[in-house]
Amino acid sequence: MTDPIFSPDPAAKDFPPPHIAVRPDWLDRAVEPVIEPELRILDAHHHLWNRPSERYVLPDLLADLASGHRVDATVYVQCRSMYRLDGPVELRPVGETEHLLRVVERLGPDEPRVAAGIVCMADLMLGDGVVPVLEAQIEAGQGRVRGVRTMTSSDPSVQSSFGGVPAHRLLDPQWRKGAAHLPALGLTCDVYVFHTQLDDVASLARAHPELTIVLNHMGTPLGSGAFAGRRQEVFGAWSAAMGRVAECPNVVVKLGGAGMHTFGFGFHEASEPPDSAHLAEAFRPYVHTCIELFGAQRCMFESNFPVDKGQFGYRTLWNAFKRLAGAASTHEKQALFAGTAARVYRIAF
Repeated sequence: MTDPIFSPDPAAKDFPPPHIAVRPDWLDRAVEPVIEPELRILDAHHHLWNRPSERYVLPDLLADLASGHRVDATVYVQCRSMYRLDGPVELRPVGETEHLLRVVERLGPDEPRVAAGIVCMADLMLGDGVVPVLEAQIEAGQGRVRGVRTMTSSDPSVQSSFGGVPAHRLLDPQWRKGAAHLPALGLTCDVYVFHTQLDDVASLARAHPELTIVLNHMGTPLGSGAFAGRRQEVFGAWSAAMGRVAECPNVVVKLGGAGMHTFGFGFHEASEPPDSAHLAEAFRPYVHTCIELFGAQRCMFESNFPVDKGQFGYRTLWNAFKRLAGAASTHEKQALFAGTAARVYRIAF
């Protein structure tokens, strides 16, 4: 009998470009001991879905969480999964939250607190009309909804799974009117943009200082499309723009997401999966720049699984993060691996 919790998403479709395919046999070749296994982790960003060509449901996540690191809780971030099939279009994303709550109800008391915080979808282009959607999401989340993320990443040279999003969506007065309702409801604004849009993030942060903005994936310094082979040039532009964003105290940043095809690292093209030392070396300029600019109290590590899983495994990734934080103080490590996310998303930890 088909389990309705883990059956294919009836509203699912594949979004171009597809994520880098996960190859379990290839990933299993990377075997290394866990670094600092007792360090508590709050994974600040992951997804769950069951699409025609991609499946990552609760048992898959739990297997990754059990790979050796002490991941005590997670933040689930919207990914256009399990929407309602009918009813008002603007309320259909509430189905994702409803389904997620049915999934996590199966967790036992000794298992990680999956989706201790939820970043949901609500179309901020509704302006003032987004309030009923936000209220419906909060009710569906049963005390777990902590933020909103909409589709904002856009560059004419990069194919995005988010489709044809206007390049300057964050500057749109109607979108900002919707975002202005988030603080009163205790919600953050998670933002996924490319590095070419970072000045728009700074503009949004200055215009709405009461709004907590969570910048996803280190601001996505592009390494694909027209930006392939231009890593040094992109790093200069990205780091300068990140400096301007960091001047806004209401912005925090997620450290991760570098396994997306847009970063252009291409680890999956090698015959063997990368080890954590290799990952740490590749990520170091970006992670350390973010920490230097924002400080550990405004940075949080994220897995971005399963999106990044096509390029490296969960144990390897968190070992890489621990290598990158090797010189940090105990207080800084606590912030990077759990404290910042717990504070921003109001999760008891």
